[in-house]
Parts: sequence; C-alpha cells; structure tokens
Amino acid sequence: MAEPLSPAAALPAPAARQRFVFVLLDQFTLMPFASALECLRVVNRMANAPLYEWRLACDGGGLVVSSSGAAFQADDDLVDLERGDRVLICGGTQVQAAASKRLLGWLRREARKGVVIGGLCTGAYVLAKAGLLDGKRATIHWENQDSFAEEFEDVQLTRSVFVVDGNRITCAGGTASIDLMLQLIGTDHGAGLANDVADQLIYSSIRTDSDTQRLSVPTRIGVRHPKLAAVILRMEGNIEEPVSPADLAMDVGLSTRQLERLFRRYLNRSPKRYYMELRLQKARNLLMQTDMTVINVALACGFTSPSHFSKCYRAQYETTPYRERGIKGPPDQQ
Repeated sequence: MAEPLSPAAALPAPAARQRFVFVLLDQFTLMPFASALECLRVVNRMANAPLYEWRLACDGGGLVVSSSGAAFQADDDLVDLERGDRVLICGGTQVQAAASKRLLGWLRREARKGVVIGGLCTGAYVLAKAGLLDGKRATIHWENQDSFAEEFEDVQLTRSVFVVDGNRITCAGGTASIDLMLQLIGTDHGAGLANDVADQLIYSSIRTDSDTQRLSVPTRIGVRHPKLAAVILRMEGNIEEPVSPADLAMDVGLSTRQLERLFRRYLNRSPKRYYMELRLQKARNLLMQTDMTVINVALACGFTSPSHFSKCYRAQYETTPYRERGIKGPPDQQ
C-alpha cells in the first residue's frame, strides 16, 4: 500500500484541465521526463477523464535528442503560455550549454505572468540562471549540488528529492519525478487518486519533500557501523575545511588508532585516504561543472597549495586539474 502524501503544497488551483509544458533541453536525461509524463498518462486513465494534457517544447522547435540517444519531436518552440500552465524544464549533462539567452529571457517573461515553472534533474540550473530561484528553496541532482551551491549563493539549496516553493518547483531527477508528480496530483485531485497512480506504477513507497536524495551512508558503503557512518558524514560536511583525524576520532569516542583500524577493516583504506578521495571527487565535479579557477577549486576542497592539489589530483585521476579543463597550467602542474 502506498504511503499517504505529505500536506498539500501552496500552488495555484488547477484549471478544469491542467496543462504541462515540458521544455526539453539538448541531451536531457530521459528518466525524469518519462517518469513525469507517465504519471500524467496514468492519472488520466485512472480518473477516466482528461485531467491533464501536455505539450513538448524546445528552444527553436524541432527534434531534441536525449542523453540516451532517444529523439523527440517538439510540438512547439518557446511560445507564449497561459497563466495556468505549468512548465517543467528537463535538463541533463549539458545543461550549462543549453541555457541559452533566448531560453532564459522566455522563462523570465513567463514568470512575470505568474506561470508555475519547475526544473527536473539539472533543470534547476536554468531556473537559477534566469534568477527565478533567488531567495527560494530548491534542489538539484546530488552530483550537481557542489557546483550549484558555488554559483548560486542566493538559492537556499536543499538535498530533498523535490521542493515546491510557491510557484517554483525543483526536482532531483531520476525516479524523484514520480514523487513530485504524485504530490502535484494529490494537491490537485486528492491523495486517493495519487495513491491509485502509484499502485498502477508499482511504486510502493512515495517519498515527500522531507526525504533526501542519497542512500544512507551505511547503505552506500555496505557497512552498518554507526561510528564509521558518523565520521563519514562529518567528512562529507567539512570538505573546504577538513577536520583532523584526531578530532574525527574524538567526536565518536575513539582513539586515532582505533579509527584507523575501523577504516582499514571496513573500507580497506586509511581515514586520511578516504577523506582525500571525497575532497578530490568534489574538486572534479567543480572542475567539470563550473567556471571556477583551478586555484579556487583547490581552496573550496581544502587545498591551500595549488601544486599539492595538482599532485593529489594526478595521483587519483591520472591527469592534472588543468588538463581536465583542457587548458595550460603552470609548468610544475602540467
């Protein structure tokens, strides 16, 4: 039995037939889009009435190719919408390149009408780039959280699976689109119908905006040890200013030697090595997803020396931060 939905979010009351406009960006991720669309198809079938309709749009109209290679023919270009429409921007791995000036201008114009605008997966990046998330709570896929937080300081970024803040909607992507759409259906037409849709989709555990995206630390690392999980959580929360092994150990009531043995036993590496890998993973995300300088990336990941950062990065990824960017760096960091 599907769990009941969380309290209704503050959204405008739906029209007799609510219309969604899916704006597909080049190389958009297929699953969030398909999951959202299927929820609309299924709810119409379960209600035996056309409660929802939808259109596909893209910048310039025509054919749009997803990151999986599946192509879709858009119904529309970026046309004028009605105030009661809901727009969902479907992003993917190339979202920065897809955030064209024309698209951003169109979003700002539609936002001034009061249109509900949302982003699936990395679609939140486009909303933030257009200034539509300033001062609002939002979420984005966990892989893009670090770069998003660095670029958009005025957005209250969360790790929720989805967020509805007034007439702005953001969703982490993947199957989280199902949770979001079930929330919207429940708000529009009641939790009973939303639960019927979940049953039809064989979706047995509906998440709310209070649920976070990632698996718990014990599940991710395959080890259920509360002290180990607590230390890893502290590491993940302190990348820019790393915590010493002695302080990490003291936090969970262990000696430094006991902490070392714990990591060796369960993760086959030292706490220092594990921490370094977390920092370098964040550094790689920032290098690939932002325009931050290599020096600023190093500082954001706890490295005070650019040459030390380059050395550690090369040891982990067999390339330097500068080569990762395709640019020429100092002679000692090539």
